Amino acid sequence: MEGLYNGLFLHVVLYNGHCHKIVEEGGRMIYFPDAGQMKAADRYTIDVLGIPSLELMERAAESCVQIMEAEGIDLSKICVICGSGNNGGDGFAIARMLKEKKLDVELVFIGKEVSCTEETRRQMQLFQKVGGRISNTYEEKEYSVIVDAIFGVGLSRPIEGKYFEIIESLNRSKAVRVAVDIPSGISADTGCVMGTAVRADLTVTFQKRKLGLIFYPGCEYAGRVFIADIGICTEKMEEDAETVFSYEPSLFSELLPERKPDSHKGTYGKVLIIAGSKGMAGAAYLNALSAYRTGAGLVQIYTVEENRMILQQLLPEAIITAYDSYDEEEVRGLLTWADVVCIGSGIGVNECSEKILEMVVKNVQVPCVVDADGLNILAGHPQYLEGISAGQFVFTPHLKEMSRLTRIDVETLKSRRIDAARAFAEKYPVVCVMKDARTVVACAGRQTYVNISGNAAMAKAGSGDVLAGIITGLLAQGKDCFEGACIGVLLHGMAGDAAKVEKGSYSVLARELADGIAAVLSRKED
Repeated sequence: MEGLYNGLFLHVVLYNGHCHKIVEEGGRMIYFPDAGQMKAADRYTIDVLGIPSLELMERAAESCVQIMEAEGIDLSKICVICGSGNNGGDGFAIARMLKEKKLDVELVFIGKEVSCTEETRRQMQLFQKVGGRISNTYEEKEYSVIVDAIFGVGLSRPIEGKYFEIIESLNRSKAVRVAVDIPSGISADTGCVMGTAVRADLTVTFQKRKLGLIFYPGCEYAGRVFIADIGICTEKMEEDAETVFSYEPSLFSELLPERKPDSHKGTYGKVLIIAGSKGMAGAAYLNALSAYRTGAGLVQIYTVEENRMILQQLLPEAIITAYDSYDEEEVRGLLTWADVVCIGSGIGVNECSEKILEMVVKNVQVPCVVDADGLNILAGHPQYLEGISAGQFVFTPHLKEMSRLTRIDVETLKSRRIDAARAFAEKYPVVCVMKDARTVVACAGRQTYVNISGNAAMAKAGSGDVLAGIITGLLAQGKDCFEGACIGVLLHGMAGDAAKVEKGSYSVLARELADGIAAVLSRKED
């Protein structure tokens, strides 16, 4: 079983159904299955490994009971609400185990008995054997805890009718609400609310945290999430190219480029930042500052003449090259100089910026990050992307920019974010960093990354410019585009977490995210 406490995962290993030891886990990848993958892992465990479904159900139920006890939940008056599927079977088993402890347990079955799985029927019988009584009507009473075992990961349509009314009713209860595997009404694939959903205080999910417990609003509806290891084999799922993963934050220091004692500035790459139109010097500054903070050796900013003086004052460590109009030979020379390019932040959408972007996209021979206005230009000129090299570009759209690029509305993107990012990364052979509260990184032929670091303090102008600079700095030090993007997104979120500690949720500025980069990276050397 795992609980997330201040960014640390606590893992309880179960042997013969009993808590055996507690260890802090770290140094590994975290995988997030969707409903189909979790069902396949369940079937493999049952059909190939020979672990009976009823045994898995018993382990799941005992895990839930143990966690409720360990968390000190008031178990003086318990209501367990069950549906017809195996999630309901887990609920019947939980109710039986609690009743065997001589606790006051009411069980409400709101499914259809004719639709019950074989395992759920068996658990219903076992509950009745210990004297349990089954009600078919949920009444709003003064319960101390309500256990939600109505719908599991298999829910495929919006909740309506009596199920809608019951879930709305139990959400009004002052009782502690505990969800079994996933709050009923939350899509295990997207985190979307399917009509309505249980607002849990605590969710015990089995074997792996489902995708729907990562994305908003599902992660909010889940409350605190504990992951119970009940012995489902997930090795095949972890190897599946369709699987979504994240990095365990404790692994972070192992992901960073090495700093060698006999190195010089050229060792860590020459970065070309093409950013900042008139009045937008800040975008170029944040790009460049963040690339430097991340470890890049030398940064040159190519910007409009009006920005030269302010950038020289803000960041004297950078080379400033300025232009009044489009100069093809100058741009070509800069591309020859650079080890990595970042283009787009604050460049505006105009004839000059369009020519520069077209020149870069069609001629750059090194890794290239395209951000902000660069993406807006490409949305209007998709022909610029014809014939680009696979794996050379990193695009960093937020949802509105992604909508312009794909012609898909924002709400649809939110409900299909994994599929949308993957489809875009396959149509155009780029690494797609689709930014949101849970940023997704997709690349053809690679597992998709979803980021779990960061916080609402980062919802400020300039935050995306910092991310583009971070990714560029990592590419300058030799990371490939996909790995650099994933590590960059993780570092960006961790920098935001560090900045929040210093400034609070309301007052963090984008340049303070760059200070957060330094705070995070300095820990690597402690």
